[in-house]
Order: sequence, then structure tokens, then C-alpha cells
Amino acid sequence: MKITEHLNTAKDTLFSFEVLPPLKGQNINSLFDHMDPLMEFKPPFVDVTYHREEYVYKKRDNGLLERKTVRKRPGTVGICAAIQNKYKVDAVPHIICGGFTREETENALIDLNFLGIENLLLIQGDSRSPEKRFVPEPDGNEYASDLIEQVVNLNKGEYLDDEIQNPTASNFCIGVAGYPEKHFAAPNLDTDLKYLKMKVDLGADYIVTQMFFDNKVYFDFVEKCKAKGIDIPIIPGIKPITSKTHTSILPQMFSVDLPYELSKELDSCKDNDAAKVVGTEWAIEQCKELIDYGVPVLHFYSMGRSNPVYEVAKALF
Repeated sequence: MKITEHLNTAKDTLFSFEVLPPLKGQNINSLFDHMDPLMEFKPPFVDVTYHREEYVYKKRDNGLLERKTVRKRPGTVGICAAIQNKYKVDAVPHIICGGFTREETENALIDLNFLGIENLLLIQGDSRSPEKRFVPEPDGNEYASDLIEQVVNLNKGEYLDDEIQNPTASNFCIGVAGYPEKHFAAPNLDTDLKYLKMKVDLGADYIVTQMFFDNKVYFDFVEKCKAKGIDIPIIPGIKPITSKTHTSILPQMFSVDLPYELSKELDSCKDNDAAKVVGTEWAIEQCKELIDYGVPVLHFYSMGRSNPVYEVAKALF
């Protein structure tokens, strides 16, 4: 079932969350153990992130360093199939630009279509560590808008090989990312919204936002999107804070601000247990206000830890 269909038929705010594929070498049961408690809240869909390759340097016997390419969290396509089979909910794979040619992307989309997966979240993705600037693969997609065009073409039955006879069209529902505090690479929010509007015009069906901690930021973002003619659902992304170090890590990693009141409370916490209590209470109040506002879904970034999300969801659903 498509995300848009879930949203159109829901009577109340829905619950969903995002998971990370297990590290290479780990059993998928480690992921299921993470997911099992959260299934109590009946998520109609679960997002599964995609992680690009990284460079690692290993010392050779002659003392020189050898650069090797590794993918630390493979398995997104298989995990999506496993989730749909085990839990009977829709899995939403993230499809990224980095590390893939357009043909490799098409092959992944074909596999997902064969598996009956109907929803995608299309994002540019991170630059390859330790590179500072995003560099696409030769003949790869550079921007999320390029991914949208490729998926829209596939939905029309247009493959990269235009000599295919009687091609079958896919039927993907397309999600994209939105940044209430702007994407870190954008010079300003207006420019960022211009590109978001372009994604909508190209065929995006819904938006999931980056995490935020001040609801006013989200409310303002929604109004600015409306003013730009963006009229598709905008799903808020929520991250419960669980550690004192999050006051510095989250703003640095995700280019988001923490309200002064929240950072002040976290700074006064004596340890991470106290910080988790503060973060959980903040997220609960944040979500209550969002529900009153009428958001279609509360989408949680679990980052491999189900307990904080469970505590928030238990107070709401």
C-alpha cells in the first residue's frame, strides 16, 4: 500500500519509524529485536536507510597504506523484503545517489518492484567518508531530483535501455526529504524551498522532514511550503534526545538547532540517564502539540535504539 494511501485513509495521526541496516556481519535478528517493541504501535510503514561505501586505509606488509572501499551496512533491499514478510507492514527503502551508477540504481529499483515494495524515499545521501564534498559516480545521479526523474521514467515504463520490448511500468510512491532549518549545503531556506518545489513538480508524493526540536520551525516550514505551492503531505521527523552529548553532536551532524530551554535543561543534567528523561519529556510534549496541529504521521528517527522511541510512543498512542 502506498504511503499516500495510508495518509488518505487514516483517521488519526499515524506512527512510523526509521531503522538502520545491521552492521556487516551482524544477524538480522538484531534488527528484529529492535523493531519488535515498536510494532505494538502498529506502524503502517517502516523506513530502512541506505548507506554508501566508505574508504578505509589498511597498512600493508611493506608499510604503505592501501585504500579499500567497504560498505559497512549493506542489505537494505533484503531487509525491506524481510520486514514486509515478517511484520506485514510496508517497508520504505531509502534510495541514494552516492556510490551507484544509474544502471545500478535501476537494477535495485527492479528488484524492489519484483518484491512488491511500492514506496521509496529518494535522497542524495552523504558524501563518501572522509570526503567533504559529494561527488557522484560516473554516470550516476548527482541530486535527489535526478533520482526522481529516473523513478518517474520507470513508472512510465521507460528504462535506460530504450530497446527493451514491451516494458512493464513500475508503480512507486515517491518520498523526498525536507529541511525545516534548510539543507546544510543550501545558502538559505528560500533557495532550499525552490529545489523542494522542483522535486514536487517532478513527481514527489510526500515529504519527510529532518529532525527538529522546536515545533515553530516545523509550523513555519509548512506555511512557507504552502506559499511556494507545495501541497503534498509533510511528515515531521522526531528524534528523542538520550544523551548529554547530543547537545553538540546533533547540531553538528544534522545542521539543526536546539532551543535554548532544551539545551539549558540538558546541560544541567548530572548524567545521561537524567538527560534521557529530559529528552523523552521534551519529545512527548513536542509530539502532543504536533498531533493537535493535525500532522498525518509522527516519524521517529530511532538510530538503532528502540527504547527512547517506545517511551515516547507509549505516552501518545
